[in-house]
Amino acid sequence: MALWGGRFSQAADTRFKQFNDSLRFDYRLAEQDIVGSIAWSKALRSVGVLSEQEQQRLELALNEIKLAVMEDPEQILRSDAEDIHSWVEQQLIAKVGDLGKKLHTGRSRNDQVATDLKLWCRQQGQQLLLALDKLQNQMVQVAAENQTTVLPGYTHLQRAQPVTFAHWCLAYVEMFERDYSRLSDALNRLDTCPLGSGALAGTAYPIDREALAHSLGFRRATRNSLDSVSDRDHVMELMSVASVSMLHLSRMAEDLIFYNSGESGFVELADTVTSGSSLMPQKKNPDALELIRGKTGRVYGAMSAMMMTVKALPLAYNKDMQEDKEGLFDALDTWFDCIEMAALCFDGIKINKERTLEAAMQGYSNATELADYLVAKGIPFREAHHIVGVAVVAAIEKGCALEEMSLEEMKQFSSVIDEDVYPILTIESCLEKRCALGGVAPNQVEYAISQAEKRLEKRYSRV
Repeated sequence: MALWGGRFSQAADTRFKQFNDSLRFDYRLAEQDIVGSIAWSKALRSVGVLSEQEQQRLELALNEIKLAVMEDPEQILRSDAEDIHSWVEQQLIAKVGDLGKKLHTGRSRNDQVATDLKLWCRQQGQQLLLALDKLQNQMVQVAAENQTTVLPGYTHLQRAQPVTFAHWCLAYVEMFERDYSRLSDALNRLDTCPLGSGALAGTAYPIDREALAHSLGFRRATRNSLDSVSDRDHVMELMSVASVSMLHLSRMAEDLIFYNSGESGFVELADTVTSGSSLMPQKKNPDALELIRGKTGRVYGAMSAMMMTVKALPLAYNKDMQEDKEGLFDALDTWFDCIEMAALCFDGIKINKERTLEAAMQGYSNATELADYLVAKGIPFREAHHIVGVAVVAAIEKGCALEEMSLEEMKQFSSVIDEDVYPILTIESCLEKRCALGGVAPNQVEYAISQAEKRLEKRYSRV
């Protein structure tokens, strides 16, 4: 049964019906549609369209439909309904007869679907916040366990200065903290209720839209009916947040793929998130991480598609907006799965501390310390930089580390160098000197972990 058939004398072509119908994907909005319908029935009762008895019959029937959907959501797909709104209405009429036909009074599918989608976004957003929180907690725990695990830091994929595995973990904790903040902001902005906006000009009944919004858990009602039914900013914003977060997940995946490689040998992923080769029995491939990296483009694509859909739409509602759901559902599902998989990758991860330390000691990562040492002896930094560059070339030619050169050899580069240079060139010294806020010094990393733990704990206290 179509909700709009009275104007037409011919049935829709079956090909058009298949092209037009959205039930195959918007069935996911069933619970939200029912919750919104119950709230609308109460609003209609408040203005005298429904009696108290009629409203209670409708609410009871809608709750029965909701329970049936929760038990078997796939049952909806066995229907030939046009969309989830018509499916719910069909089920309602089957239960209460003509009374079910009164529920749509003063309501349009335009404000109905806008409300359903916001309710779904709000619910899904809360699940994503929990997933981000879980991932951050996981990484803070790994950081706490690896405060003394030395790791080479990189720029341009060249060994740069030593850091710790804890410091590396905390870098991504910061990225996911920003994702959490962006998602929270997006959920705050979408927390407005379009129901009661009608098709585009508002409902013809004196509904208290603020009370209606509060009954659905929204902060307030939307302020303009034209905007209410055509606004999909929240869809694009959630996709944008997902895209940035997927970028962070992809960067982390790339780091771990490199760290897991035979060339690095820094970490070994658990068997639970790796797979083998169909030909080479020795292989253990980081497939979970590669899939996170690969699925990033899928989320970007969904966001780009939605923005292109909306970019030239006139006010108010247009059928183009039906394209909002498949991309949104897929993007947020993918983001959620990747967050969960990233957390799983840290379960059972093994870090080869000897190998990471060995790598950190290679590549002349203490060259900056030697330059700073010369500066402390009164040599201008640019001159010190040049002196150390010459020393590094000499060490490369000799095939040794800077700290392995004799004092006599060191003095060839500058007469101010003395025995006190050697303690400066140790890994421990390199780390301890980075003692400003946000640095890799052990006391700063310990402080960063404690602060992260407090932030995460504070979230729980607000729940």
